[in-house]
Amino acid sequence: MNSSHMSLNSIVMEFLITFIEDQPWFGVLAAAVALASSIAAITPTPPKGSALAKVYGVIDLLALNIGKAKQKSEDKK
Repeated sequence: MNSSHMSLNSIVMEFLITFIEDQPWFGVLAAAVALASSIAAITPTPPKGSALAKVYGVIDLLALNIGKAKQKSEDKK
C-alpha cells in the first residue's frame, strides 16, 4: 500500500471518530442497541402470534437482530 492510501484511511477514520464524538444522540442510540441486544439474548423467543411476540419484535428491531441474526422460536406445532 502506498502512503497516500494510508493517509486517506487516516483522514476518513479521524472524520468518523470526530463525527461520532460530536453527536450527543450517538451514545444514547448505542446504549439502546446494547440494552435491546442483551434483552434479546437472555430471553427465549415467544411463539408467533402471542402478545409477547409483538414486544419481542420491537426489541429485536432495536437490537438490530435482522436476517440470519434472528433467533428462531421454539414453537412446536
